[in-house]
Amino acid sequence: MVRSFVAGLLAGGISFVGAAHAASQLACWPVLEFKDVRFSEMQPPRNERKWTAVLAVDASRCATTSGRFAIVFSRAKENGMTVDFQEQFTWRATSVEVSLDFWSDEAVERYWLNNVEPCPCAR
Repeated sequence: MVRSFVAGLLAGGISFVGAAHAASQLACWPVLEFKDVRFSEMQPPRNERKWTAVLAVDASRCATTSGRFAIVFSRAKENGMTVDFQEQFTWRATSVEVSLDFWSDEAVERYWLNNVEPCPCAR
């Protein structure tokens, strides 16, 4: 009985120290917002179109000025199935422009942010 009591105290102490350490390492997230999204005209010689977006970045809560995030695209193909895929990008404080090439028979149906990595909080 005493042994289980001591084991419980030890486990509780370890979890308390772990929680205190985690609290000292608080994570924040930048706020990313799509501002300007466009699809270019066909670009010879390969007849590709460029999807471009400008994202506003509010990283005022972050101690860092850049980090990783992903955009998930739902791509429609003229004679094919719609496919969702994800591309990784890096944000920088205030704004970032991202782009991706698509074939002439492809279009972006939808897009959304995914996996915005947390940043260390500014103190």
